[in-house]
Amino acid sequence: MIVPIGPIHPALKEPIRLKLQTEGERVVKAEIEYGYVHRGIEKIIEGKTWQKGIYLSERVCGICSYEHTQTFAETIEKISDVDVPVRAQFLRTIANELDRIQSHLLGNSTFFKSMDHETLFMHVLELREYAMDSIELLTGNRVNMGWNVVGGVRMDADERHFEQILKNLEIIEEGFERTRQLFAEGPALALRCKGIGVMTKKEAIKGRAVGPIGRASGITKDFRNGHYTYDDYFDFKVITRKEGDNYARTLTRFDEIPESISILRQAIENIPKGEVRTPVDLKSGYAMRQNEAPRGEVTYMIETNGSLIKNISIRTPSIANMDSCARYMIRDVPTVADAVATYATSDPCVACAERVAITNEAGKTTIKKIDEVI
Repeated sequence: MIVPIGPIHPALKEPIRLKLQTEGERVVKAEIEYGYVHRGIEKIIEGKTWQKGIYLSERVCGICSYEHTQTFAETIEKISDVDVPVRAQFLRTIANELDRIQSHLLGNSTFFKSMDHETLFMHVLELREYAMDSIELLTGNRVNMGWNVVGGVRMDADERHFEQILKNLEIIEEGFERTRQLFAEGPALALRCKGIGVMTKKEAIKGRAVGPIGRASGITKDFRNGHYTYDDYFDFKVITRKEGDNYARTLTRFDEIPESISILRQAIENIPKGEVRTPVDLKSGYAMRQNEAPRGEVTYMIETNGSLIKNISIRTPSIANMDSCARYMIRDVPTVADAVATYATSDPCVACAERVAITNEAGKTTIKKIDEVI
């Protein structure tokens, strides 16, 4: 029989429809139905200045919002041959890694909530608040930060900010060890996680899974490797696992947090003096830029005509990860409840998956099909 989940469901943080084909209690196939929060944001950006474009790009995704503005800015900087001051590069890295920590903690807390483990859910959300406080201290805002500009960042930070951020990182680090242990060694959680929602490395490659979802299945790609700032100034280890199940995906996000804390300490200890913004003269041209958002690869392709954005195409990680979840992870899970929990381990963001619009011959705007986006 077909079991529908959503589009409005207590376990779903955003409206989407999961259609599960079951044999008894076991789920043998799953489909995802998109279109409930579609906004066509790429079409809205066309014809705008970069100042309006970067404002809109921050609203593609509410959780990975920072990385969208950085990737947008770096794409325009590539077109216009802009050299970003080194201090601004460090400040961008600090904001990026703080955003990664809060996103990973939120993603795992959502998973724990889907399994009705209220204790871990609340512990992890409490830790996330310290990351959010650090983001607010640095940028002035908690979610849509409005901090990146083409040519650098909007404002500088000083030693008082860095001192409090380091204190918050110590609190996160201490609490993180306890919560990770509760998950990794909890026998009840292990029964619901290990061997559930398995996606092999071959399937992850075929489904184009990215970020922690792909790395939990053995893919080693992390777009911080190859980024000029990370390569030139920071040392970090790419976290991978081989199991490809709910347990591995949750631990991959957990284990990336100490690496982010290490990068943050390197950045704060070695940040140079200097300017945080350089003037920009927008040129005509086309460029593509890729970065590692908390959920995985974000790609921006932008064409400008000298003053306005002529065309923009955005590829977010959620569209590939959610499609991989439906094709491979949910397939053959023991129960419908496990299907919902497995969907949560893909750390889905429906809003950023439904950002693309096309106009047909009749002039009607519709969402692109998944395969066209991927």
